[in-house]
Amino acid sequence: MTEETDALDVLFSALANRHRREIIHALALQPHSISQLAAMRGLSLPAIHKHLAILADAGLVTRRKTGRTTHLALERHSLRALQYWLSEFHAYWGTSEETLENYEQYLAQSPPTSKE
Repeated sequence: MTEETDALDVLFSALANRHRREIIHALALQPHSISQLAAMRGLSLPAIHKHLAILADAGLVTRRKTGRTTHLALERHSLRALQYWLSEFHAYWGTSEETLENYEQYLAQSPPTSKE
């Protein structure tokens, strides 16, 4: 596997959980403290810390401690890898019907192979 593929796996894994996606959404709007995020999501502090550790390992959040309070912000550059990966397929996207119709037309025009 390549480094890029490994990074995407980590990002997709981190974003596979609803609570972590909600945390990312909240941080996209503005930075929050850990206790604010826990209260907003209705999670205990140990649970929010586990989610935040996974997000931090994926490079999705950055932390800054001020006194006894830790503030978190979204690390937007990490999302660019996802955006870039999705954009690779953009040229091929169409409606599902277009894709299936094109494939059926291709099959109808292709000469049968000896395996068929």
